[in-house]
Amino acid sequence: MSPNPQPAATAGALDRFFGLTARGTTVRREILAGATTFVTMAYILFVNPEILHGAAGGPRMFGPLLTSTALVGAVATIAMGLASNLPLALASGMGLNAVVAFQLAGAMKLSYAQAMGVIVAEGLVITALVATGLRQAVVRAVPMALKRAIGIGIGLFLAIIGFKNAGFVSAGGGLLTLGEHGRLTGFPVLLFVLTLLFTAWLVAKNVRGALLIGIGVSTAVAVSAKAAFGGAGFGPQVANVPASFIAMPDFSLVGTVDFSFVAVLGVVPAALAVFSIMLSDFFDTVGTVVAVGQEAKYLDEDGNFPRPSAVLLVDSLAAIAGGAAGASSATTYVESASGAAAGGRTGLTSVVTGALFALCLFISPLAGVVPPHATGAILVLVGFMMMREVGAIAWDDPTEAIPAFLTLSVMPFTYSITNGIGAGFVSFVVLKALRGRGREIHPLMAGSAIAFVLYFAIGG
Repeated sequence: MSPNPQPAATAGALDRFFGLTARGTTVRREILAGATTFVTMAYILFVNPEILHGAAGGPRMFGPLLTSTALVGAVATIAMGLASNLPLALASGMGLNAVVAFQLAGAMKLSYAQAMGVIVAEGLVITALVATGLRQAVVRAVPMALKRAIGIGIGLFLAIIGFKNAGFVSAGGGLLTLGEHGRLTGFPVLLFVLTLLFTAWLVAKNVRGALLIGIGVSTAVAVSAKAAFGGAGFGPQVANVPASFIAMPDFSLVGTVDFSFVAVLGVVPAALAVFSIMLSDFFDTVGTVVAVGQEAKYLDEDGNFPRPSAVLLVDSLAAIAGGAAGASSATTYVESASGAAAGGRTGLTSVVTGALFALCLFISPLAGVVPPHATGAILVLVGFMMMREVGAIAWDDPTEAIPAFLTLSVMPFTYSITNGIGAGFVSFVVLKALRGRGREIHPLMAGSAIAFVLYFAIGG
C-alpha cells in the first residue's frame, strides 16, 4: 500500500507559495516559529480587555473585547503573512490602547464608539500616506530623539497605569501615594509584587512566553486564594472561575464606530488627537520590521526589508480594522522576533500565529478571570522593555535631549500622550530656532508646533 501523498502534496504547495526552500526553512520549522510568536504575544488577549473595559462599558465587556482582540490579531497577522511573506505578527498595540482608555474616553470624555472613530480616522490617514508614498517622508520629518522619546514616554505611561490598576499607587496627598494611605496592604497588592518579581525573573532568564506565563501563574494563585479564603481582598468581578472556558465568540463590539468626535472636540483638538496617535503608530512599525529582519535575516545590505509597500499597507489597514472591531489600533509586534529566532523565515510563520489567534475567539470567558494585579505587573514590564531606547538619545545635545525629556516625562505626568508629543515638538522648534539651527527644523515640525501651541492655548 502506497503512503498517503496528501501531506507531501500540501508541503509542496506551501513550499511553492511561501518559498520555504529558497529561504532555508521547512513547514515544521515555520509551524514551530509561528507557535513561538503566538506564545510570546498572547498576553495581549488579556491585557487589552483589562485596559479597555472601563471605557467600553465595564467588566461585562471583557468577553467582547477578548473576541475583538483575537479577531483583529488573526485577520491582520494572516493578511501580513500572505501579502508580505515575512514572519510578522500584529495585534492591538500597547500604548495605543491606553490612549483610547485614558485620553480619548477618559480626559477627552469621548464615548467608546467615538474613540474608535478616532482610531479608524488615524488608520485612514496612514493608509492614504502609504498609498501616496508619503509615509516615509513624514517619518523622516520627526527627529530620531523625539521618535525614541515617544516610545519611551508611552512605556512610562503604561507602567503608571499598571501600578494604579494593581493598587500599588493611588491618589493621595501628593501626586500619587504608595498603596492606600502610604501603605501596601492586602493580598491583591502582594500578588502584584510577587507577579512582577516572578515575571521579571522569567524575562531575565530569557524564557519565551514569560509575560503569558506570569499572567497564567498569577491568575491561578488569585483564583485559588479567592476560593480558599472567601474573597482574599478581590472584588466580586475578579478572579472568578467561569461555568465554561469555551463560548461562542461575542462580536458585539464590531462596528462600534462613531465619527462625531470632531463635533465633540472641535476641529483642532480632533486633528491633533488623530495626529498624535498616528505618530505613535508610525514609528513603531518600521523599527519593529527592521528589528525582526535582523533576526530573520531578510534585510539587504542597506538595511531595507523586502515588499515594504505590502508591509506598510497591511499595517495601516490593521489600524482601521482594529478600530472597526472595537479592539483599538493594531500594529506590528516586536515579539515577532521570537518566532524569527525559532527559525521563522516566511509568511507561513504569520499564518500559523494568526490561526492560533483565531482559535482564541472561543475562550472569551477566560478574560474576566485574570485579575488586574496580574495584568498590572505585565504593563510595568512592558514599560521597562520600551525604556531600552533611552540610552540611544543624544543627551549631550540639549536641543535634542530637552525636547526628548519633555516628551517622555509630560506623557505620564499629565496622563496624556498628546500633551507629551506637543511639549516635545514645541520645545524642539523653539530651541533649534533660538540656537540658530533653524535649518534642522522640517516644515512639518514647524507647522505641527504651531498647531500644538493652539491646542494648549484652547485647553485641548
